[in-house]
Parts: sequence; C-alpha cells; structure tokens
Amino acid sequence: MVRIHGRCDERFARVRAAFEENFAVRDELGAAVTVLVDGAPVVDLWGGWADGARTRPWERDTLVNVWSTSKGPTALCAHILADRGLLDLDAPVATYWPEFAEAGKEAVRVRDLLSHRAGLAGLREPHSLADLYDWELTTSRLAATEPWWEPGTRSGYHALTYGFLVGEVVRRVSGELPGEFLRREVTVPLGIDFSVGLPEAETDRCAELVTTRATREQAALFGSLPPVAVASLANPGTGAGAANSAAWRAAEIPAANGHATARAVAALYGILAGRGTLFGRRVLSEEAAERVREGQGSCRDLVLGAGFAHETEIALGVWLSGPNASYGPNPRAVGHDGAGGSCGLADPESGVALGYVMNRMGAGLADDPRKMALVESVYASL
Repeated sequence: MVRIHGRCDERFARVRAAFEENFAVRDELGAAVTVLVDGAPVVDLWGGWADGARTRPWERDTLVNVWSTSKGPTALCAHILADRGLLDLDAPVATYWPEFAEAGKEAVRVRDLLSHRAGLAGLREPHSLADLYDWELTTSRLAATEPWWEPGTRSGYHALTYGFLVGEVVRRVSGELPGEFLRREVTVPLGIDFSVGLPEAETDRCAELVTTRATREQAALFGSLPPVAVASLANPGTGAGAANSAAWRAAEIPAANGHATARAVAALYGILAGRGTLFGRRVLSEEAAERVREGQGSCRDLVLGAGFAHETEIALGVWLSGPNASYGPNPRAVGHDGAGGSCGLADPESGVALGYVMNRMGAGLADDPRKMALVESVYASL
C-alpha cells in the first residue's frame, strides 16, 4: 500500500479515494493532485515514488516535467501582453516577427499560433534534440517553413513547435524568452513553483519520468499517422529518456519542459478559474481571461484526430472540455493535458482549478484514466 500524504477537505473525500485507487489499480508510481475552489485549496495530496527504483519518496515539493501542461502558462504570457495593449491577437505574426512572413505565412495571425491553426505543427526537415535545444536555430527554421495546411482553417496539434512560435512572439514584444517573462510577471510574485526548464539547483527534487509500454492498439495507431502528425509528435522524438537528461532540463522548450508541482499547476490554471485573479492579485483583466476561452471552431484535429472519436475544439492556448468532458461536465471549462497524463484544469463557472502531475507516463494521447478519475471525482464532490 502506498501512503498518501497531505490534506483533503472531507467534502472531497471522493478525490482522495480516486487518488488512492490510481496507485492500487492504475499503476501509478508517484504523483500529486491539488484542487482549488475559489482560489482556496480543498485537496493537496501526494504519494508514491519519485524514481523508478523506488528509492526516493515523492515529497510535498517534488517537481516533475509536465510536458504539454506547460502550454497553458506559455499562452498566458501572450495574453498578458495582449491585455496591456502590447500585442494584437488579430495582427499578422509578421508584424512582430518579420522573418515569419516567408513561405506564404504573411497572413498568419497571432491567434492562429495560440490555437494550433498556424499550419506549423512540425518541421519538414529532420530536427534533432540538439537542434531543439537551440532557440535561434529552431525559430529560424520555423520562420522559413511552408505550412502543412492553409493556416486558420483548422487545428493540427503543434506538440513541440507551439512554444517556439508563441514564445518568439513573446520575446519580440517583451524582450524576454517566455520562461523569464513568466517568472518575472507571474510565478515569482505569486510564489508559484513552476519554471520553463529546470534550474540546476532544483535537480535534487525533480522526479524521474518512467515510460509505460504502448498497447498494440496504441502502437498501431501511431504507425498509421499521417506525415504532419509524425512531424509534430516525432521530429524530434522525445520521451522520458530525453526529459530526464540535463540537456533537456537546461533548455527553453515552453511547449513541453515546464517543471512543476501539482500545486503550481493548479495555481497557474487557477488564474483562469478566478477570471484573471489569483490569491487576491489580478493577473489578467476579466475580459482577457474570458478571451483565453474563445473557441476557434471544432474540427477533427489534423494531428490528434485519429486518437479521438469526436471533434475537439481548441481555444486560445487551452482545450475546451467539450462533449467528451475532458475537463468536467461544463463544456466551457478548459485545460491542457501533458504527455503521459498530467493535467491543468480551469472552470470559472464552478471556480474549480486542478493540477495533477505524475512520473509514470501513460501511453495514450490524452484523457489518461488516472486524470479522468480525478476530474470526475472532483465534480462528483461539488
């Protein structure tokens, strides 16, 4: 039996039960979950192991790479700049990044970047991990790349390129890479334990990611992906081996190498749940916070569509819960999953924010059973 630590309001006993069940029957290794309601913590639990050998217990302040759960905080940087009148989401990207106008991209808008509609889900030429760690090289190649489809017409998940695209616009406008901008504007002032990449001084409290072998069905699905999906998800290939390396942790990969506690994820998505306010501090105006949730049209996503039996809809940096209730029964709740299972959720109508992080990576594309059990238990408790 895994010992569970932390606190849980008795009204949310179902969440604790689901968290315990994840260890008992869903092969959880180490994990944490935090739930905020109207900005106040009602669940803050952790347990298990921070490494595959089970030599390091998961502690209250254990950090872990949260993969694409990082995309919400990255988008937040752009929304802060837009809220201040420094960035126009309807302006062409080339207004701020002139080189981006190459290869027929002169009309691509900033909102197309935020909603995975820019047509740049992946690079067309081989791009190694070492290349990915080079910000200037990656952004210059993206600026020169021809879109895979007509930008603005539908979504195609930008798994790794998203952070460089949105992040370069943030850099051109603010003068800072998104990790530094977020640190200065949000995480340090609010005491949120999140960073893009991992400072060397924090490596001792970082969990080791462990992979789960894909099922035959999942392997077959990946083997049948169209070229644009392969470019998005496997150029370059990543996974636990890469993410556990010092080079990955030291790099700036805003779409995929945010390191956080569950408490930090809940707080960052809690800004949206609080309609722009967290812990009494206003980060976004109410109008700007609502803009984040503007759906850009449902469709069968060109990259992830094969993994869903229904259309999905991406807003301006987060996914809408939609008909599959990925982030609870409110179709206008939003959130973002990370590869392997992590999740951030924001539901302004109920005031709920959730952060879930773990180190045993599931093999599915989204809606990991462990995450879904926690989300469902939260709403059953309200």
